[in-house]
Amino acid sequence: MKRIIIAVIAVLFFIPLQESNACTSAIITGKATPDGRPLLWKHRDTGTLDNRIEYFDKSKDKSIKYAFIALVDSPKETKEAWMGTNEVGFSIMNTASYNLTYEEVSIQDQEGVVMYNALAACRTLADFEKMLSKMKFPTGVEANFGVIDAEGGAAYYEVSCRDWVKVDVNNPAVAPEGYLIYTNHSFTGKINDGMGYIRYVSASDIFMDRFIKNQPMTPQWIFNSLSRNFYHSLLDINLAENPEVAPNGWFVDQDFIPRKSTSASSVVKGVLPGENPELTVMWSVLGYPPVSIAVPLFVKSGNNLPAQVVARGENGEGFDPKNCEICDLAMARKANVFPVSRGNGGKYFRFDLLLNGEGTGYIQRLAPYEEAIFETFNPVIEKWYKKGSVDLSELSALYSKMDIGAEVK
Repeated sequence: MKRIIIAVIAVLFFIPLQESNACTSAIITGKATPDGRPLLWKHRDTGTLDNRIEYFDKSKDKSIKYAFIALVDSPKETKEAWMGTNEVGFSIMNTASYNLTYEEVSIQDQEGVVMYNALAACRTLADFEKMLSKMKFPTGVEANFGVIDAEGGAAYYEVSCRDWVKVDVNNPAVAPEGYLIYTNHSFTGKINDGMGYIRYVSASDIFMDRFIKNQPMTPQWIFNSLSRNFYHSLLDINLAENPEVAPNGWFVDQDFIPRKSTSASSVVKGVLPGENPELTVMWSVLGYPPVSIAVPLFVKSGNNLPAQVVARGENGEGFDPKNCEICDLAMARKANVFPVSRGNGGKYFRFDLLLNGEGTGYIQRLAPYEEAIFETFNPVIEKWYKKGSVDLSELSALYSKMDIGAEVK
């Protein structure tokens, strides 16, 4: 066993660290979900680890056609969004691509601006395509945008600084199983360039394993089976199943889906064609997913989103007023999981603080809180599907009773 451990760590040291602006994602059409409603997932990796949810009010900004909620960087006050959904059921996310653009351009990193503008103005995939066609080149974009709408549309758009290509997830020739996975390369880009190939295979393996185990694809399944999964496809190990591979509980943070650079994971659950788009729900885990929990969010909530996911404001004594409570809690826990900063210490993490045989890992202790949220909200959301609308008074009452596990230190 010692020889195996040494070999594993040696392999990891020779794998170059990936850039932090990387993500893992999937679009799952209604063909593959239990109730026929699509799912849009983004597991976000970034250099900006503090993030929150913000509501963008069309009554206060005339440039916004449709009100929307979005994942945003806490320190910034720019018009950027990193995943979101609007009042007409248009939802969008992205992953950075590193194999599309092969020229130096003066404008870069405009993906957040594109998503903000799309959420503010688009109802359908066709609207987004018109927006892409009107963009001035070079676009300052090199990304895969994942989009779903309330009319059943579901597609990825591989967008470079010069052009874009649509990849229709509803096309059985493209996505025979009803879903597509994207990390940090584009399929129309240069072969073998780009990044995220190990994570892509890991996610693909997990999706295929779901078929064998007959597990339904739901937001809860995505968070537990992907965003908190320490399976490594290249090394063919899963730390949860083979803890002995982690000497004294430590392991190298490299090419797992959850990584030190992970800042959030969100799943938008869309609606059936013809269904009221206000029933679209964005389940969001803010902060490093293994030490945080999911909360359901609705655009209809407007400025009454749960206090734990929006900016603390001046009420957050001792904390940055731009940050949110759930992310602050996750950052504090994550600091225990990644306790070493000097030298190469930041490349290692304490897996035994996430999962262990005593049941005291963060994932284990936080699981009951998240399960309680799903068990509380899912039946109510099902009731709203039948009713055809979101009951704001009922939603507000549920938020007021929601326990986010703040006592787990």
